[in-house]
Amino acid sequence: MESESARMSSAAEARFRVDYPNSRPRAVKVVALDQASELVVKRAAERTWQGATFFTSLTFEGSPRRGGDWSIPAWLSDLAGRTKTLVEEVASADLVVMVSSAGTTAQAAAVIGEACAIRKVMTMALVIGSEQCSDEELSRSLAALRPYAAMLVIANADEYFEEMLTALRA
Repeated sequence: MESESARMSSAAEARFRVDYPNSRPRAVKVVALDQASELVVKRAAERTWQGATFFTSLTFEGSPRRGGDWSIPAWLSDLAGRTKTLVEEVASADLVVMVSSAGTTAQAAAVIGEACAIRKVMTMALVIGSEQCSDEELSRSLAALRPYAAMLVIANADEYFEEMLTALRA
């Protein structure tokens, strides 16, 4: 009697195999929300990633309007300084990772979160530098990010950010 492994390797069973990978790299957009997180994002961008695109800033006019169509002109800057439209970048994303340093209010998270909600794109927020600020400052940052992130992570060390992106298949 042949083993199950041997039988599954036979030519007769080969016709049932799928000849393409079972997953594709994610299109991950990583946005630094402040100057401290910008340094961490730039350092991470130097590594090789599967499908991650890194941005250093967000500029916008007005405030997000709940429901209806997107009406705020908002732009991201990539690492080369080119301006990209937030809505177009979100539309091509599977996941948007917002990086903020602890103690900041991260007001841009509201605009990014609203654009992602309209397009039904998963969001994640990562707070870095938590060991250098008080619990009150950290709570203020978490309160600002929480409404706009499906997953909220507090990192004690900046290196955790790169490990998280690897785990997310970025």
